[in-house]
Amino acid sequence: MSYLLGYITADGCIEVSKKRKNHPFTLNITSVNLKHLYKLRKALKSEHKISRKPGGGLNTFAYQLQIRNPIITNDLMKLGIFPRKTGHLNPIKVPREYFPDFVRGFFDGDGSVYIYKVNNTPQIKVDFISTSYHFISNLNSRICDNLGIPLKNIHKQIPKNRKKLLKYSVCFYIDDCERLYKFMYKNASIFLNRKHRVFKKWENVKLKNRRYYIKQNYPSKIGWHLNQRVFA
Repeated sequence: MSYLLGYITADGCIEVSKKRKNHPFTLNITSVNLKHLYKLRKALKSEHKISRKPGGGLNTFAYQLQIRNPIITNDLMKLGIFPRKTGHLNPIKVPREYFPDFVRGFFDGDGSVYIYKVNNTPQIKVDFISTSYHFISNLNSRICDNLGIPLKNIHKQIPKNRKKLLKYSVCFYIDDCERLYKFMYKNASIFLNRKHRVFKKWENVKLKNRRYYIKQNYPSKIGWHLNQRVFA
């Protein structure tokens, strides 16, 4: 359930219908990965229909699961997931013992991981993105506290299109990524396979190049033009 809460925080929302006065709220969970959405539906013990909707790009589409259940939506609002949460999301109340699952859920929704090269040296990077500074700041603080590492800087991502919201990101590199990997996936029963595979590939990259591998913790401000992606 903590994983689902994290995923909903990233790629879910509570919609409001003016036509339904008794209970106007509907939980909507979106994913481009149909198989993963079936996993989420199974975890919720739901049999609601999964439908297809247009995606963010041209000729793309995503899938959505809509659940109209007052118990679920009321619980989510008590935990901090409200209608129109984009840009106004506050820290979510998650007990420490369930926090790794929450982080993994949010990562699968609004996080990314990839391997690239700098000066021909393999590197790995994880980042988390949110439109809410208060949420990402709290997430950053709690993750670093759990990993026992210094607090990370929060970066602004200013959109070219003025209609889009300002985004904030937190990045982790090399050793911190490995700590984060062990933290998020310890006893994990549900996760997005394609992101988990990147961490497994990183283990193979280090194993293959361990004789020649030199750890270089480049600062996060280094230009994207220097980063060469190895794995998508």
